Amino acid sequence: MAFEPPRRLVKALGETAPDGDKWLAELPSAVERAVTQRELTVERVQVPGGRSSLVLLVRRADGTPAVLKLAPRRGRPESEAAALAHWGGLGAVRLLEDDAAAGVLLLERLHPEVSVRSLAEAKALLEAAGTLRRLWVEPPSGHVFETVAERTGRQAAAMAAAAGDADVAPLVAAALAAREELLAAEPERRLLHGTFRQSKVLAGERLPWLAVGPDPVVGECAFDLARLVRDRVEDLIASPSGASITRRRIKRLAESLEVDQERLRGWTLFRAVESGVRARRVGRPTDAELLLEFAGWV
Repeated sequence: MAFEPPRRLVKALGETAPDGDKWLAELPSAVERAVTQRELTVERVQVPGGRSSLVLLVRRADGTPAVLKLAPRRGRPESEAAALAHWGGLGAVRLLEDDAAAGVLLLERLHPEVSVRSLAEAKALLEAAGTLRRLWVEPPSGHVFETVAERTGRQAAAMAAAAGDADVAPLVAAALAAREELLAAEPERRLLHGTFRQSKVLAGERLPWLAVGPDPVVGECAFDLARLVRDRVEDLIASPSGASITRRRIKRLAESLEVDQERLRGWTLFRAVESGVRARRVGRPTDAELLLEFAGWV
């Protein structure tokens, strides 16, 4: 099958595999194999698509619309498949078929062009938060999902390398201290989406809104909610009252989802600094500046 991977995906993979990406080079043959094995008809590649996987809009042999997703092993497709299977379509897209070892998932077709982000901000936050609440369930017995402590431990180690940079050292120190304090006593352990934001909530047929693209993790709910706090960060930074809007958003989301406000603030700080430092490291200075300015407000 002849196709061009979306530029967004190629650029993102270049950040995580700067010396070349075997998965990307083998992607055309992997797509051909996945399509042939499942007797699928490809309609088109979803553009701009994600930063860690290729998404194709397809039809099954009986004409049913579906989505074929291919991801490299470092994208943890096995973990995504396990989480989607555990949720069983409640709050999230349905998993129709998977060969997670090969990085292939066949998913229910939603409306990829319509996300919660298309709504007015207040309505978008309300709908996104309602969707997220449905995902916070007990993890399956004997699960193999990464924990918040494990994931943030890897991130903290990478952040520590930036501690010698005077421009970001105070924020890095504050973020690392917040993580240590938060992990000292987790209030609950739930299955979390892991990378939840407005653009990850798409319009569906079964339910008005369903989550897609999890990178699941087990831990406290405030960790999951923290990424939603900084949604539309470019608009927040452009607003003269961005700092006060951010603080009100933390308070409103914490109250609406019954999450401790200070714990949400702490994880919001850690996740914003981690993303900002990573953006600096891979050569996205504009993103880094926005994220670190936001973190300074928290």
